[in-house]
Amino acid sequence: MGTLVTDRPTTAEPAATAPGGRARRVRKQKSQLPFSVRWRRDWQMVLLMIPGVLFLLVFFYVPVVGNVVAFQDFQPFLGVMHSEWNGVQNFVNLYANPDFWDALRNTLILALAQLVLFFPVPLALALIVDSLVSNRLRRWFQTIAYLPHFLSWVLVIALFQQSLGGAGFVNNLLRQAGLDPIPFMTNPDTFPLLVVAQLVWKDAGWAMIIFLAALASVDVALYEAAAADGAGRWRRLWHITLPSLRTVIVLLLILRIGDVLSVGFEQFILQRDSVGAGAAEVLDTFTYYAGVIGGDWSSGAAAGLAKGVISALLLWGANSIAHRLGEPGIFQKKGQS
Repeated sequence: MGTLVTDRPTTAEPAATAPGGRARRVRKQKSQLPFSVRWRRDWQMVLLMIPGVLFLLVFFYVPVVGNVVAFQDFQPFLGVMHSEWNGVQNFVNLYANPDFWDALRNTLILALAQLVLFFPVPLALALIVDSLVSNRLRRWFQTIAYLPHFLSWVLVIALFQQSLGGAGFVNNLLRQAGLDPIPFMTNPDTFPLLVVAQLVWKDAGWAMIIFLAALASVDVALYEAAAADGAGRWRRLWHITLPSLRTVIVLLLILRIGDVLSVGFEQFILQRDSVGAGAAEVLDTFTYYAGVIGGDWSSGAAAGLAKGVISALLLWGANSIAHRLGEPGIFQKKGQS
């Protein structure tokens, strides 16, 4: 009998063709394509990226150069090139300013309130929408929840003022009932709750879009198998839905922690006079009043730079914790799978 000849290799598959090695090899082969070939293949995508790249360059990366003002005794009529350098004196003056610490304290309190009270709301709304059987009712609910996001903060504050203000709808009902009006919009002690309520009404519906997209990727067969085994609605939610959303939840939580000091500028500057600077002064409004209104551009730039550094450290710390929990986070070390 003749010998069977086959083209199949008899040796084990090299490590480079393992699942991770194969993906790296494919990416390397794609990167080795000539530029002309890649341009003919992807030029439409490159053109679509140009407006976004220009927007980031002009409004995000170019202004970073202006942080040099934080290390100068900046005078607008002299400009950046001719203003005197004073090292870290602006930061020393900033940390000795009690108004800065009051703004930082208010920022942390309001950020914690938003993180604890606002973050779960979009997830809960997504679970409610996903559980609706009627597609018509689902579209109606989504439309109603989305609409406030497209309103400016000026309109949102005006609507709350007309509803909860001293002469608003709710207090007029209380007066007609013989009760004393409640200072919803002017009480510094309950201002964090008011801020969270405004944020929930405006942006919770828009924020649930990501969770709805994640819920759409969950395999329906898992629910069917769990229901066949006798699992109720809550057990399916706890053992299937929430674990399937874990990666998305961790990712959004990391991004929120990294942006925790940016609690909002328009929302607070519009209500600063009604509740007082002691309750509504945050880092963004402090930077505006110190730098733009007060003319101390260097202190304003120092406050903004300190805020950016702290936010970057918080983002890095949250991402490291996510890695320890076994989640990919938003960035990984080179070579980490």
